[in-house]
Amino acid sequence: MDSAERRRVSRLLSWALRHAPGEAGIVLDGSGWTPVDALLAALVARGEDLGRAHLEEIVATNDKRRFAFSRDGAHIRANQGHSVEVDLKLVAVEPPTRLFHGTAPRFLDSIRRQGLVAGARHHVHLSATRDVAEAVGRRRGEPVVLTVAALDMAHAGHVFFQSANGVWLVAAVPPEFCQVIE
Repeated sequence: MDSAERRRVSRLLSWALRHAPGEAGIVLDGSGWTPVDALLAALVARGEDLGRAHLEEIVATNDKRRFAFSRDGAHIRANQGHSVEVDLKLVAVEPPTRLFHGTAPRFLDSIRRQGLVAGARHHVHLSATRDVAEAVGRRRGEPVVLTVAALDMAHAGHVFFQSANGVWLVAAVPPEFCQVIE
């Protein structure tokens, strides 16, 4: 499977496991898990004969580690980014002093007014490094990277989580806690 095909299937998995499980023909449990066999069968019904080996390849090679298998390998879920209701059983953790967020220039006016908001997702996604945030922002063109005063936010009462793939999550980032890196 070449990289373009892995990206295409990864997007399909994100859609199914994060945003539209019912439409994809699967059911997520309360923690976002679905049986691997059910997912593969649903994909076949959509004309995507993926197979277990290719699914394992996509999970293992996804640069953002978006997906995870259960310990027994029988279930799969997205690590974060859901727009459907799931409880990933995340535990609150103290963040580092600062985190980063990559975005596009066209969103800066809104961010300056209202900060970073989750939108349809459950959380705002933040990165531990500037490089990762820049790569995320680049998906929408020329990136803009923001620095977030995460520890100051935590001391002000904001609760942070870290997903299984290292993405930092918070309900929102008020504008006074973020600034553009020039």
